[in-house]
Amino acid sequence: MTVDTSSADDSTVGAGAETLAVAAAVAAGEAVLSRRFGSAITLVAPEDLAGSGPATVVRARVASSPFALPRTLVIKHYPDPPEPGRSDPFAQEAVSYQLFTALAPEDRMCPELLAHDGRARVLVIEDLGGVPTLHDKLHARDARGAERALLSWARSLGRLHASTASREPDFNALLRRLGGPVKNEDAPLPAVCAQLPGLLEELLDVETPDPVQRRVMEVAERAGSPSYRAFSPVDLSPDNNLVTSSGVRFLDFERGRVRSTLMDAAYLRLPFASSADALALPPGMSEAMIAAWRAEVVSVWPALADEEALAEHLMDGQLLLLWVITWEILPELDLDRHATPISREAALVTWWRELAKHSLRARLTDISEHATRVAAALGARLGPHADLAFYPAFR
Repeated sequence: MTVDTSSADDSTVGAGAETLAVAAAVAAGEAVLSRRFGSAITLVAPEDLAGSGPATVVRARVASSPFALPRTLVIKHYPDPPEPGRSDPFAQEAVSYQLFTALAPEDRMCPELLAHDGRARVLVIEDLGGVPTLHDKLHARDARGAERALLSWARSLGRLHASTASREPDFNALLRRLGGPVKNEDAPLPAVCAQLPGLLEELLDVETPDPVQRRVMEVAERAGSPSYRAFSPVDLSPDNNLVTSSGVRFLDFERGRVRSTLMDAAYLRLPFASSADALALPPGMSEAMIAAWRAEVVSVWPALADEEALAEHLMDGQLLLLWVITWEILPELDLDRHATPISREAALVTWWRELAKHSLRARLTDISEHATRVAAALGARLGPHADLAFYPAFR
């Protein structure tokens, strides 16, 4: 029998594929829960949560179970096998949740992992409900609410770092058990930093002095040292953070790993730099977030109680993160157009200006002068659109 599909439009085909993916996720979730608890568990009323990564993300209600399970659960199903030689997003996420689920509830900065299966590539996690994300708070018209959410995010990030500061061997052992390669970065930081001067000269006609290159390479090498290492979600976008009554909770660990906190701490000065729609925070907000983060980590890293040590740590992280972010997105920017730019372009200008300001305070004159030239070159290309707008909550 031949089925005529010539009249089906793309939306109908897409909807059918999504329905099949949701059904497959629910079936995988029921199977892993039944194996985990030793009895049949039925899930109903699936809701597609439209995850942006490779997983199908579904919320479902527990219809029948002899166990005291939560009323609703979230299923993440990774139907496709990992690419050879690449980090496996399922393994990264499963191990991340395993690491946190082993901690005391007060140290768990994410939903609880209830079940997982490496062969079926499925996770079932606690459903934290329909609470707002940090993205929602930043785009609402409530400045005080956004401020509270940002400080809660910084505190949760600090607690996440403090509770996992000694857990790298555990994380790597769990990752090897699931068959995922242990990779501390998506790309080696020294190699990335070595490439940026060529891009700056080619695309912006800005030379990078040798002392600046040497300083950045030293920081990149230092990021691989055993000091200040802890778990990082890596993707710290605002929509991956739920603002709950117990504080901000992190989601989506598809790139989660243990690495230097230099990179995460830098987000306190370059807020949400990995997000395509990153915007600006009001004056003083970054300093308040840094204080909230430090209050949580100083018991683990007492050296950061010293203002100079903290300033150096933040300076190194800011420098390194900005070089990595610029290396990632500068080749993709259309710097010759004169239409209103996306926030990504204006964000680069703002962040290089901020680097110039902070490095001047730290008496790093070479870095400050270089950052000023990069910001000026980017700003000249963008013209009057080079200023980064504030998040809606602060306008």
